[in-house]
Amino acid sequence: MKILISADMEGATGVTWPGDVLPGASQWERCRPMFTSDVNAAITGFFEAGADEVLVNEAHWSMRNLLIEQLDERAQMLTGRHKSLSMIEGVQHGDVDGIAFIGYHAAAGDEGVLAHTYLANSLTGVWADGVRASEGLLNSLVVAEYGVPVVLVTGDDRTIEDAKGYAPDAEGVAVKDYVSRYAAVCRTPARTAADIHAAASRAVALAGRRTPAEPQPHTIEMEFDAEHLVGAATVVPGVRKTGERRVSYTSPSAYDAIRCFKAVTTVVSSAVEEQYG
Repeated sequence: MKILISADMEGATGVTWPGDVLPGASQWERCRPMFTSDVNAAITGFFEAGADEVLVNEAHWSMRNLLIEQLDERAQMLTGRHKSLSMIEGVQHGDVDGIAFIGYHAAAGDEGVLAHTYLANSLTGVWADGVRASEGLLNSLVVAEYGVPVVLVTGDDRTIEDAKGYAPDAEGVAVKDYVSRYAAVCRTPARTAADIHAAASRAVALAGRRTPAEPQPHTIEMEFDAEHLVGAATVVPGVRKTGERRVSYTSPSAYDAIRCFKAVTTVVSSAVEEQYG
């Protein structure tokens, strides 16, 4: 049995502030061991409950945040950019029996610690087929097309609530409770490690390849914080303006939808001024 871990950082133990997750910042260095601890707890639980293989896909920012020298030696880590399926790279090879979303967060426009969808601030909302979409929801649509169930989600309490909408059977572990975008009531690393370990052990029972979801069209709508980003986004073929700060596109499958989404966010991120005014 092979488990894939998609590891993001905003939903990791102790993280509440942009500097906690921005590579190179002093607080990022302090939070990296806690992030690694969350992932290690999941790895340990998966192996103890019968997994034969665990692949950790780094899914945050530069995708070079986890401390491999502290990682459970039984696991392997996929690190660095760029990847065909980004946060869920590895699911497409037909050998994954379950996926865990570790350190995930709420969607852009929702309440949640460091809530966003791919872009920290430029995207103020994303909707998939009319439903406000977190990264977890978008990724769950893709993994379903490969017959891979989401078995575990960790993050703040709003993240776990969000996951009930796209992976109702998955184990969920809240490592902190939302107070504001930049504040949370946090559990200690020892406690969150124990909670994640136990949940991962239970989650193995949910693993097992399913009948792949039939690819179907998905319409993605995106809202930006500035109107000029619409012009940047519509450079991508198939993306059309639907409002002063909104664009929309329809793809024939979740696989195509997430790849177009990645293209749009990449183009838009390059159109944001560092300084203006």
